Amino acid sequence: MDKHFDPRGLEEKWYERWEAAGLFKPESHGEGEPYVITLPPPNVTGVLHIGHCLGNSVQDCLIRYYRMRGRPALWIPGTDHASIATENKVVEELAKEGLSREELGREAFLERAWDWARRHHDHIVLQLKRFGGSLDWDREAFTLDEKRNRAVTEAFVRLWEKGYIYRGDYMVNWSVAQQSAVSDEEVEYREVQGKLWHFRYPLEGGGHLTIATTRPETMLGDTAVAIHPDDEKTAQWRGRTVILPLVGRKIPIIEDEYVDPEFGSGCVKITPSHDPNDYEIGKRHELPFVNILNPDGTLNDRVPEKYRGLDRFEARKLVVRDMEELGLLEKVEEHTHSVGYHDRTGTVIEPYVSTQWFLKMEELAKPALRAVREGEIRLFPERWVGVYYNWMTKIRDWCISRQLWWGHRIPVWYCPEGHVNVAREAPSACAQCGSTVLRQDEDVLDTWFSSWLWTFSPLGWPEDTEDLRRYHPTSTLVTGHEIIFFWVARMIMASYEFLGEKPFSEVVFTGIVRDKQGRKMSKSLGNSPDPIEIIEKYGADALRFVLLMLAPTGQDINFDEEMVETGQHFCNKIWNATRLLFSHLENAPIEFAAAEEKAMSADLSGDLPAGDDQAVFAELYRRVFGAPLPEGQWAPLQLEDRWILHETAEAARRVTAAVEARRLNDAARGVYDMFWKEYCDWYLEAIKPRLQGEDEAARRTALLVALTVHALLLRMMHPFLPNLTEELWELHPQTAGFVIIAPWPRAEDSLPWGEDAEHFALVKELVTSARNLRHQLDVPPGKRGKLVLQVEGDRRAVVEKLREHVATLAKMEEVVVSPSGAKPERSVGAVVLDIEVYLPIDGLIDPEKETRRLRKEVEQTEKRLQGLRAKLSNENFVERAPAEVVQRQRELAGEVEETLEKLRRQLAALE
Repeated sequence: MDKHFDPRGLEEKWYERWEAAGLFKPESHGEGEPYVITLPPPNVTGVLHIGHCLGNSVQDCLIRYYRMRGRPALWIPGTDHASIATENKVVEELAKEGLSREELGREAFLERAWDWARRHHDHIVLQLKRFGGSLDWDREAFTLDEKRNRAVTEAFVRLWEKGYIYRGDYMVNWSVAQQSAVSDEEVEYREVQGKLWHFRYPLEGGGHLTIATTRPETMLGDTAVAIHPDDEKTAQWRGRTVILPLVGRKIPIIEDEYVDPEFGSGCVKITPSHDPNDYEIGKRHELPFVNILNPDGTLNDRVPEKYRGLDRFEARKLVVRDMEELGLLEKVEEHTHSVGYHDRTGTVIEPYVSTQWFLKMEELAKPALRAVREGEIRLFPERWVGVYYNWMTKIRDWCISRQLWWGHRIPVWYCPEGHVNVAREAPSACAQCGSTVLRQDEDVLDTWFSSWLWTFSPLGWPEDTEDLRRYHPTSTLVTGHEIIFFWVARMIMASYEFLGEKPFSEVVFTGIVRDKQGRKMSKSLGNSPDPIEIIEKYGADALRFVLLMLAPTGQDINFDEEMVETGQHFCNKIWNATRLLFSHLENAPIEFAAAEEKAMSADLSGDLPAGDDQAVFAELYRRVFGAPLPEGQWAPLQLEDRWILHETAEAARRVTAAVEARRLNDAARGVYDMFWKEYCDWYLEAIKPRLQGEDEAARRTALLVALTVHALLLRMMHPFLPNLTEELWELHPQTAGFVIIAPWPRAEDSLPWGEDAEHFALVKELVTSARNLRHQLDVPPGKRGKLVLQVEGDRRAVVEKLREHVATLAKMEEVVVSPSGAKPERSVGAVVLDIEVYLPIDGLIDPEKETRRLRKEVEQTEKRLQGLRAKLSNENFVERAPAEVVQRQRELAGEVEETLEKLRRQLAALE
């Protein structure tokens, strides 16, 4: 093995080998119930970011875990055509060439869009492979490919035939940047500091009333003023008529209970074409609908000539100025209100009456609500269940049409007579009048109309394929909680509607990956690192491990690239410990029997031989490696051997439970602690005397136990660190095949060494206490000294047996076990359970000299802490210094305070 771990080259090496061996295909391994995940398809508009890495880490971890559990594991890859986002990118690309979409024409534009999609698709696939995603690429799908188009068309036609799809003029959310309708879920509401303008509207016959608005330009489309029927202060205006300023149109005063009589004057301007509430009032009172906007957000020819062609915000300024010049601007107030923005383009959404296609959602929602309520589908974390219920019980019809070119074109054709033909294939003639002159609808379907079929369309639906029968319902969906309505709820509805079954058994929500300041990552802020650059620097395993370990299910994570160093250090630790372990084979040559991959077992605890430690270990060895223990002389298992084997089985149980509960951060922490703390810090330290000693049988026994546990830990770590573990599995002297399909360690029962595990746990506590005492006195590592353990009763015999283990691990010259009594002279002490632990200081340090040194250091540290506190209590410094500087000073003060406490404890111990 190389002296230093270098992950470069490992990702490509092992990915090629896994693929060549067909190990990502569910048919190649396992029997019984498949475990299936469909990859949330990334948009072909760019590259994967750290947020994708978190979700992909979770998915690949689960897929690898269940593959090792012996289930046929299938992870289906795919990408999303992303109508709005992709069309935006292509339009921007054309603009750089001085071209527009319209100038190019629909067919040529679509060719450019396909070219864009292919280029970015290839880069995304490269990223997914570099990350180590064990996806079955032979089953890859694209939401706009021919098969998915057939599925989308089939879904549309079936819903039309059931009467769930309809077309009409309705109020929609209009993106002026896209010149397209968008769904409610694509609108992001922000609190905005704006203005509230109070205008006077003249009354026919004299007088005036006052209305207030945040959007003055919409007054040009007013068709009524409303008052509350029970409001006495506005009763004088019932039945009267208003002369709409700037337009001269006569509009009625109507009565409607929607009006809040306590707000302002109690009079509300009604613009049915440009406000959702006014739209409903307009329908109730059969008011005229005056649309004043062009699709691009400029004012149209239904307004006075001076406003025509102006952008909506320019028109707003002019309307206010004109009303002021007419003396009709009563006052202007600062006003905070909620404004809708398009989540893709960042532009202000316009409520806009437009001809669109809609899907009725009420009936579709019923089985989807029941499934979650009855636990047929589980959500992790469970707090999202309430959010899901709330949205589904208030669900509105879905506007499914978009005024775009890139996407699934709506399968509707019109004849000159206006007849509507909905068909699976382009009809040759109108089904109603026979006309052969047919025109297809120009609009495309919302991107989510293809994505909501994603659990079954990649499996071949609407065909009755073997894949669909075998792998649907899928098992788990892993996605961000921000698209619970966009996608998760709709997928559940689609699956019950078209297949009559759930799409998946559970949804695991990941949080949002933010930067270290808690901001959402974006290119504009420059805080979104390229995952490939991080992988080049630290390795894919380091990145995925730290994301899994630091991100509890469903919680946002503040990411800093330096965090990946934790994963890098862990990889280095595993490499170095393995290298050290394997180096001992040179001093204890062992003839290993050939291992049989098929003979390996997952079971660590069932049907083990009774009584004989050697026989139990031999059986464990056979199960782990599929090979018998090498021939030769063996020494009895020592306490630390029995403890590490027992603890490894317990760790397998804990990690398994954490993965099954979808607490992958706890599972990652579990393998981290087991390898680094238990295996390296305790076990490998405990067996050093045997590995370095002259007793060949003892050396061989310790080495084989260490190799057995090492192999088990490689299996447990594989879903988290696939490339490193596969490399070390190949280098292991006794393993066979690939660790990716090695059986996952299972321990239904404890191994027969529970008492030994308790005893070694006591050793660890006593050693830790001794180390702490040495640390308090700053005893040099080379000075060994004596440790006194005072204990009474039955425990004394136990501690006597553990004496040498404590001496070895605590690096003590001597450990004395005695009855409780007076504290040894000139010693420091602690208590572990009912055991008094004393460290005599004679020969370890000069107490008088050390006391003088500590007093001086305490004094200097107190002065430093006083200075830092003075700076932090200075308001000028706290208010004017950069936030990161102030934060660093606070952290420094905390560190100095901790140091001071430590010094005081050391001094107190000496005194």
